[in-house]
Amino acid sequence: MDMLDVQKTIAADSLVQEVVEHHPETVLVFVRHGLHCVGCTISPFHTIADSAREHAVALEPLLGALNHAAAGQGPA
Repeated sequence: MDMLDVQKTIAADSLVQEVVEHHPETVLVFVRHGLHCVGCTISPFHTIADSAREHAVALEPLLGALNHAAAGQGPA
């Protein structure tokens, strides 16, 4: 995925850096889920699934919260 389109859903294979760049409102979601990879040097290469796995965070609730925030509904 080259660019995360605003209309596109944040998916497991979305890159952390692209999500944060296109949806800065998701930063709080990452932090609340214990994922402090937002400014990490690996974020351009790590997908949401990679980050969830590395930090032992359930993927589906994380994706739901990220999409909720990206849709302008606030952090979940």
